[in-house]
Amino acid sequence: MDTHFGSVAFTNAHVVRFVEKYRAMCEPGSVFWCDGSDDEKDHLTREAVAQGILTPLNPGKLPGCHLHRSNPSDVARVEQCTFICTPGREDAGPTNNWADPREMTAKLHELLAGSMRGRTMYVIPYLMGPPGAPLAKVGIEITDSIYVVLNMRIMARMGAIALKQLGDSDDFNRGIHSVLDCNPDRRFICHFPQTNTIISVGSGYGGNVLLGKKCLALRIGSWLGRQQGWLAEHMLILCVESPEGEKTYIAAAFPSACGKTNFAMMIPPAAFAGWKVTTIGDDIAWMWPDADGRLRAINPETGYFGVAPGTNLATNPNAMRTIARDTIYTNVALLPDGDVWWEGKDSPPPAQATDWMGRPWTPASREKAAHPNSRFTAPMSNNPALASEAEDPAGVPISAIIFGGRRATTMPLVFQAFNWTHGVYIGATMGSETTAAAAGTPGQVRRDPMAMLPFCGYHMGDYFNHWLQVRRKLTDPPRIFHVNWFRKDDAGVYLWPGFGENFRVLKWIVDRCRGRGKARETQVGWMPRHAEFDWRGLDFPREKWDALNKFDPAEWQRELLWQDELLLKLHDRLPKELIFQRELLISRL
Repeated sequence: MDTHFGSVAFTNAHVVRFVEKYRAMCEPGSVFWCDGSDDEKDHLTREAVAQGILTPLNPGKLPGCHLHRSNPSDVARVEQCTFICTPGREDAGPTNNWADPREMTAKLHELLAGSMRGRTMYVIPYLMGPPGAPLAKVGIEITDSIYVVLNMRIMARMGAIALKQLGDSDDFNRGIHSVLDCNPDRRFICHFPQTNTIISVGSGYGGNVLLGKKCLALRIGSWLGRQQGWLAEHMLILCVESPEGEKTYIAAAFPSACGKTNFAMMIPPAAFAGWKVTTIGDDIAWMWPDADGRLRAINPETGYFGVAPGTNLATNPNAMRTIARDTIYTNVALLPDGDVWWEGKDSPPPAQATDWMGRPWTPASREKAAHPNSRFTAPMSNNPALASEAEDPAGVPISAIIFGGRRATTMPLVFQAFNWTHGVYIGATMGSETTAAAAGTPGQVRRDPMAMLPFCGYHMGDYFNHWLQVRRKLTDPPRIFHVNWFRKDDAGVYLWPGFGENFRVLKWIVDRCRGRGKARETQVGWMPRHAEFDWRGLDFPREKWDALNKFDPAEWQRELLWQDELLLKLHDRLPKELIFQRELLISRL
């Protein structure tokens, strides 16, 4: 077996033993050790095209871009097939699927036995986080999918850079993946926190098989963070820079369909000349208290795995520029000229196309041309608004944390928590209305604490307590806010214009963090008055503002009852501080 990475000899005996164990079990036809080089990328891309896994796109319009179509039964994360495997069921908590680690390992090993016969086993060393960062983590993913290799190369630092960080250490995440026959009945995404191991079988979809992303960065990461005193969060990180060069760093957590990537890549309105928003990360933040008592953060990823439908030059021009080259598109429509299209793109529906399943499509077709969860995988280096701090191993100091969901009623545009504990309560009870593309009845409020419900690797009650414990190490904690871009009037029309206009909310948040912004105290938190917003370039009448921020005690009483659905599930480990915060809110109401 070749144990060399390009021209660099590989000597870590722990990794060699790990790979040999699964080579003997999976019985691949060959083993390919990935070194992360450009030559290797070119070779693997040619091989993927030859096998029909990737389709080259028009090099004149989308240089270096390719299209991939997944199995129609394998197009999204599968929460029902995702397990946390801890010795005790109580450690996984009531919001996770639990499995006994010994029993699940035996089942998975039975599925993996001989699973790679006639296939290539790829060994991917990767690094999450900038080299030298205090929280940087090394993973080794074994996979039989060339699609996974090419995506992991975009999403993480792959090859020799990871080996250098690892050295001779045994401290790396062990990841094993096999597509098998992509049968949903044999699909398992399993996390073993005690051994820092992930095993994924039966899927080829990115969220289930790019093991550095949700699996390591959040589920295993949250477990490690609790043990080691840091936070692994489903958050974007951005920098707001004033015309005078003052920089403020902000992290924000939004559930799906709430404009997370748009917010991370925001362009301020034209009236705010000289202001800039730059992107540090669009999906994941690893945060820790530094020696000075500030909360610092890094983005462990190097790419964006974003949803294509709805992305266009109006909603997110920076994303459109980012995905214009060296991008892998998954399950979008293919045009006759080699371009791609999806619902909500700038151009009108094409006269004809090939849909995401390879079938002829016209505007008269009943089904969508692109799958609603179709994706792009693009390097963050393509982002024209990429922050210079994105690769800084020291991270950035976070001044504000924002939570937000999609709510047609009840929640105002923005309010600030009274303190850190109140902010944790706001994040813990965060809810968002489901959409037609999501599970559940459209308009139904689903609790998604800190946008982490599908991604926390242990009991959510312990997770809330960990947030409270982190505060003890902070002398200057970030201010915590809640936002809602989606409130509607009685006719069902959005009251707030959203997109780039969200910068006005962001500016008020920055001013609050800097001691400049004014606010009034309300039952739910500190809120801005109409006169305390910067309205330059936008005519937004006071009456509309009042409707956007209307406080209805009856709606808030219902909100408290809805929150109980989740809190009662966690009652045995729910921190008393959050119970007290709920009682305080009731008294204020």
